Amino acid sequence: MSNKYLSLYEQLKKDIVGGIYKTGEKLPSKRTVAEENGVSVITAEHAYELLVEEGYIESRLRSGYYVLFSEGDYFLQKETEEGKDNSGLQEISRPARTGKEEDAFPQSMYAKTARRVLSRYEEELVEKSPSFGTARLRNVLAQYLRRSRHIDVSPEQIIIGAGAEYLYGMIVKTLGRDMVYGLEHPGYHRIEEVYLSEGAKVDRLALGRDGIKSDALWKTKAKVLHITPYRSFPTGVKASAGKKKEYLNWTEEKDGVLIEDDFESEFTPLRKAEDTLFSLDAKGNVLYVNTFTKTIGPSIRVAYMLVPKKLLGAFVEKVGIYSCPVPTLEQYIVAQLIEDGDFERHINRVRRKNRMKNKKEGT
Repeated sequence: MSNKYLSLYEQLKKDIVGGIYKTGEKLPSKRTVAEENGVSVITAEHAYELLVEEGYIESRLRSGYYVLFSEGDYFLQKETEEGKDNSGLQEISRPARTGKEEDAFPQSMYAKTARRVLSRYEEELVEKSPSFGTARLRNVLAQYLRRSRHIDVSPEQIIIGAGAEYLYGMIVKTLGRDMVYGLEHPGYHRIEEVYLSEGAKVDRLALGRDGIKSDALWKTKAKVLHITPYRSFPTGVKASAGKKKEYLNWTEEKDGVLIEDDFESEFTPLRKAEDTLFSLDAKGNVLYVNTFTKTIGPSIRVAYMLVPKKLLGAFVEKVGIYSCPVPTLEQYIVAQLIEDGDFERHINRVRRKNRMKNKKEGT
């Protein structure tokens, strides 16, 4: 993927989000954009195609490209969403994870890496992991996220846990049980079960076709919002670019916190990594949670959370006393897989396969 192609995409996206191109407005032709930016028409076409894939614009046959992006302001969307329910949403299946799936990480590679780690880090492996995870895994993760996900985060902002549910519990212990936690409805039942088991109050917020409906979002008394923007389960709903912007607006106007549950977005069929709300957030209001359950295997109970700097002190104070439940050996194996490039090669292979599958299906 050329730098010119990505640079043009980023500039056009910035212009759209910044309001230079308004919702519904027709964009300049590919030839015009190419001439104005000193690039080829093919480069302009690829940039436009990526904007279409991410929902910023749409292509109309024999007419051109038009802006879809809207910040999703509550007052603008109220009339269009009022009276609608989510009965039209289709549920997706969540296949059983047997460890033999077509997209599974090669077990031979995992075993080979485990042997290498055992022989190379014999002394380090008998040491107890620090509360928030080993320095090795946190350092490697920070480099990977910066390189592959465009997330700029320091190792100190990363907390390692034994699965996403463990990290949800840490969030409640830090932010408090007294406030209301807003959850997608319908949503993955385990998320609500964890919050309720921790003694938190929850508010089920109705999903529309691109995320939580604006009417429900702006009326809730929740101060913390838990969302799965890439692909919500069981509906398969994906947050649009405009809805992501609305979520960030909500955190600012309501002085709230957003929990971004980013399960399996590494396998996006897009030609670039999915934009995370954590990377788009300039105010430090987003907590990011992800795991290696899907990308490496269901037996890998390693998850991680990215904490904005302004909330880091509260996490250190409230949950820094707890021991990290992930064995040092497992942390070192995951770090080695990332450092050697085996993890990213696997991700890229699956993404290429997904793109080809989508092309064949005409999606």
